[in-house]
Amino acid sequence: MIKFLLGLVVGIGLLLLTGYFFATHGGISLATKGGPLPMERFLAHQALAASIGQSSGDQSPFPADETNLLAGAHVYLQNDCVMCHGRLDQPAPDVAKRFYPHAPQLLPPGEGVTDDPVGTTHWLVKNGIRFSAMPAFERKLTDAEIWQVSLLLRNADKLSPPVQEVLRQSHSD
Repeated sequence: MIKFLLGLVVGIGLLLLTGYFFATHGGISLATKGGPLPMERFLAHQALAASIGQSSGDQSPFPADETNLLAGAHVYLQNDCVMCHGRLDQPAPDVAKRFYPHAPQLLPPGEGVTDDPVGTTHWLVKNGIRFSAMPAFERKLTDAEIWQVSLLLRNADKLSPPVQEVLRQSHSD
């Protein structure tokens, strides 16, 4: 039994030592142009899902009506979400491709988060995402504004013409 435990400890130690040398001697690139590390996407997805937890089931206290979607469009524009996540009917900005992971295009022609629960988007906007360029907006926006932009993104594939028009405006308009 002692030999087994000793072998187990030595085996674990060798794995840790190998990982350390691999990471510290150029085996892992942390450049943004590199691809994901082994199991990185899986682990990041699992950690994010665990962090969001029950919040994904949260429902907006506001209806997804034109008033709230227009307000969400203004929040999206005024807080420079377009800088990373793009404008309606335009390709993603170049800066989105310089982040790792890449910032997703949230408005058409991108897929965005229209298939995500609105509670998930609310949590992400409110809390941000560690190890990415997504900041937390909890201290910058009211909870109502966070819900409004979350509703906008949830419904980005079926926006009315007035909401679309707002999203096509330049920041200086």
